[in-house]
Amino acid sequence: MTHERCDDDSKPACRVLVGDETVHTSLPGQGSNTSLVFTEVNPTGVRVDGLWGQVFSDANMARAVRQVVANRGAPGVDAMTVDVLSEWFEVSWPGVYGSLLEGSFKPQSLCRVEIPKPGGGRRMLGIPTVVDRVIQTAIAQVLVPIIDPGFSDSSFGYRPGRSAHQAVQTAREYVADGFGWVVALDLDRFFDRVNHDMVMARVARRVADKRLLKLIRAFVETGVMVDGVKQPVTQGTPQGSPLSPLLSNLMLDDLDQELERRGHRFVRYADDVWIYVSSQRAAVRVLNSVTVWVEKRLKLKVNRHKSTVGLATKVMMLGFGFLLRNGTVQVRVAPEAVRRMKARIRRLTSRSWGVSLSRRLSILNRFIAGWVAYFSLADTPSLFTRIDQWVRRRLRQAQWDAWKNNQTRVRELYKLGAPSRAIYVAVTRPGGQWRASRSVALNQALTNRWWVDQGLSTFADHYQRHRHT
Repeated sequence: MTHERCDDDSKPACRVLVGDETVHTSLPGQGSNTSLVFTEVNPTGVRVDGLWGQVFSDANMARAVRQVVANRGAPGVDAMTVDVLSEWFEVSWPGVYGSLLEGSFKPQSLCRVEIPKPGGGRRMLGIPTVVDRVIQTAIAQVLVPIIDPGFSDSSFGYRPGRSAHQAVQTAREYVADGFGWVVALDLDRFFDRVNHDMVMARVARRVADKRLLKLIRAFVETGVMVDGVKQPVTQGTPQGSPLSPLLSNLMLDDLDQELERRGHRFVRYADDVWIYVSSQRAAVRVLNSVTVWVEKRLKLKVNRHKSTVGLATKVMMLGFGFLLRNGTVQVRVAPEAVRRMKARIRRLTSRSWGVSLSRRLSILNRFIAGWVAYFSLADTPSLFTRIDQWVRRRLRQAQWDAWKNNQTRVRELYKLGAPSRAIYVAVTRPGGQWRASRSVALNQALTNRWWVDQGLSTFADHYQRHRHT
């Protein structure tokens, strides 16, 4: 196997020689439905050279700018926003590209941001500047189609054409096939612990372009700005970087290959791994052996307190769980996901949130649509109906409170057609707004139809639409 180098950036394409066969790789948008025609790209296979020109072609850079603008995102340490990116690019990009060609380009420090994790604790994000995001996006747009096809079919996280739903469906099939015990492997602070030399070695298995490798390493080793002071980074691939998903999948591809070599049925989504086996004894043995392998070979740390062994119907994954019904394995929404959803609904229907009803429903509808779009995979329609009943009661409570006093409540309930006796009971019965929200008067005045007329979307309607499509 040999390579023909393409050091001339003006060349429209480069070639990779595999044995006696020449495989051409073309620039994005030139004569093919795909941006590249690939060779085999496994750790012992072909390393692709001459990618610099493809990364920094006009077409690829324009696409990268559009992607960064579409993604929005927070500004980096230079405070530049995506709103001015297109204008900046036309004026200033030639100078930046000149520094890239000279090898003098240095990425700016990452902006350190902490966000709460769903299960508690804080997740550290590193936000690159807008310009650095464009360059990383341009690199990812060329490398992902080359590298991603070599990844395991059991890897689903942050990959084109793959989703969390596919991961859950694959796991469901394993459980249905009799693998009813699961090892849930938790990699402790994976994104903060990745060894730079190890991840770059894995990039170099696929990429031979030395200039591109040097640039990727510069992004990997970019420091972070904390309280105005730049701090160096000796390990980790900070979440928030466009290259981070690809680099993390590269690092964990070794784990995928090891699990496949051992014949395990597993699902990996980013740094979350679930391994399905047929017995508790086998699960304990697999947890111990895989933990040793990960810590010895990948120099990562397995969180032994969070890694678990359990029945597949008890262990949650990606917001879902499984249940056995009528001899079949079905998908359900994890209880923790329901609790987080209700916490969000409570904020959106809070009596102390002083917004108009139309504004409240508009924001609530967007949340409902997004939540159901993800959790419609669940085979539990009754859950969505129960949630709707609870949401309408929360809204009736908020509306009762918005009427402020009994005089206004009586007037509004009369206008909405509630019976006189029911109105009298509602305004005189002791108790707070939550008890009043169940009153006959409010239920007959603020009917399900009334809420639909006001513009409220329902969980059940969204669920049925997604299931039918």
